[in-house]
Amino acid sequence: MLLNDLKVVEFATFVAGPGCAAIFADWGAQVIKVESATGDPTRNYFPDTAESPGNPVFSLENRGKRGIVLDTGKPEGREALLAVLKDADIFVTNLRPGALKRARIDFDSLHGELPKLIYASVSGYGLEGAEADLPAFDLTGFWTRSGIAASTIPTDQEPFPCRPGFGDHVTALATASAVLAALHERGRTGIGRLVETSLIRTGAYAIGWDFGVQLRYGEVTTAQPRNERPAATSGFFHSRDERWFCMVPRGPRCFPAIMGAIGRADLASDPRYIPPIANLDDVRALRAILDAAFAALSLAEIGERLNTADVIWSPMATLAEVAADPQARAAGCIVETPDGRGGSFAAPATPARFPGLAHGPAGAAPRLGQHTREVLEQAGLSAAQVEALIAAGVAVTAS
Repeated sequence: MLLNDLKVVEFATFVAGPGCAAIFADWGAQVIKVESATGDPTRNYFPDTAESPGNPVFSLENRGKRGIVLDTGKPEGREALLAVLKDADIFVTNLRPGALKRARIDFDSLHGELPKLIYASVSGYGLEGAEADLPAFDLTGFWTRSGIAASTIPTDQEPFPCRPGFGDHVTALATASAVLAALHERGRTGIGRLVETSLIRTGAYAIGWDFGVQLRYGEVTTAQPRNERPAATSGFFHSRDERWFCMVPRGPRCFPAIMGAIGRADLASDPRYIPPIANLDDVRALRAILDAAFAALSLAEIGERLNTADVIWSPMATLAEVAADPQARAAGCIVETPDGRGGSFAAPATPARFPGLAHGPAGAAPRLGQHTREVLEQAGLSAAQVEALIAAGVAVTAS
């Protein structure tokens, strides 16, 4: 396995922090998930029972980890966490900065005791500024506050949310890449560092083309209604069999190929329509020609013609279609994940693979407190010390 010599401790809930640690788990790292006695809230989203094994949401973010329960608000709980961290390489958390500081498990409190530890902080709005301690989900910090929603949703439509976990997973990838950079640095210096990512910063980068134009010129045109968009041959179109597809030409040189594909080669040299088109009325006229032509063809016919013309396009697939798509399988989009009850189920893969190396789900997501005893004993606590923590309610084991 790629990262089997790394130990990762995660103290996080929901998606962005656990998602980062899940990527490392899929890549072979030893990951320990620390939870409170109430558990990560994503445990409650879907049933995990003998009749319906495997919570698809919790499992995606936590498969292959070992799980422990500690009350870090108590001194004994903090000391137990430090014992688990003493030989860890990476600590990932998305608890709010203020809560971490009060519990003395923020970076400044830990760095003196654990100088080699790479501390990955995932937050809504960063670690500085008046709003650093505000709570956030990806719908608020990534999608809405970063400018993505306003840049994506046309002004003539009611605002709509991103899908659950969408921005969190982008932030998880950003965090994982930053941690790997810090690991590289530690290989030279022997010292760990604070790594900081946030939903708002990741969102601002994700919408970076538009945001860059805004910063450079002081304005940018974003989500226009379809009939106001200046590129007639780019965007979404509808087939005869009522399927949407997206077409994105590589540039003006694709225009003759598109016109040939719809049987209108006669328009390829018409000066009104050769991109870039200066007159918006001509844009609308050409779009209407394309709409009529595509509406007379099935999606299969459209795909054959556009592929022959070497035009970039894609059907707008439903998730059910992606699940059945042989190319999605060939690209490694789907993996079998253990359900913890002797079976497995299909689940999304993390978005990279390493041909020739074993990687992917190494085990089921842990039950709440499943590995508390073994992890604490491996951290150097005696069996009697572990039992004392359990008796005091500082540590919890699975029932």
